Amino acid sequence: MEDAVIRPTMKFIKLGYAVVLLLIVAGAILFFTMIPPDNQWRDRPWVLALPALLLIWPIRRHIAQRFTKATIAGDKLRYEVGALAKTTRNISLPKVQDARVDQSVMQRMFGVGDLAIETAGEASRLTIRNVDQPQQVADEILAASHGAGGGRTP
Repeated sequence: MEDAVIRPTMKFIKLGYAVVLLLIVAGAILFFTMIPPDNQWRDRPWVLALPALLLIWPIRRHIAQRFTKATIAGDKLRYEVGALAKTTRNISLPKVQDARVDQSVMQRMFGVGDLAIETAGEASRLTIRNVDQPQQVADEILAASHGAGGGRTP
């Protein structure tokens, strides 16, 4: 079986980029239409670069999203977070007891949700935020969990 990779959605990040770019365009339009040509701020074109600092917000979220993934490989689920400093959590699929999907109204509108995986043990819950088609992913995890259980029938 090929490894299944689960990543957070890009939908909210793309929306963030769109909102920031709209704000930058609106700021540039206001700068050139509302500020008179003889104003001292017209001689400072670096002022137009300030709204570009808003791009830090979606870029930061984009980078964090790229370094977050869960992989179903064989009889384990590996959850990795981080770029330079990395945290990895390995879950044995036979120990998975439940895969729960939580969706806010906004998440439902975009077809995403938070996936909470319950396992037997001390650290019993793993939550992956903003997963596309979360119910389908939860079903796949439960199916892999039952399939990894040593021949048990569901």
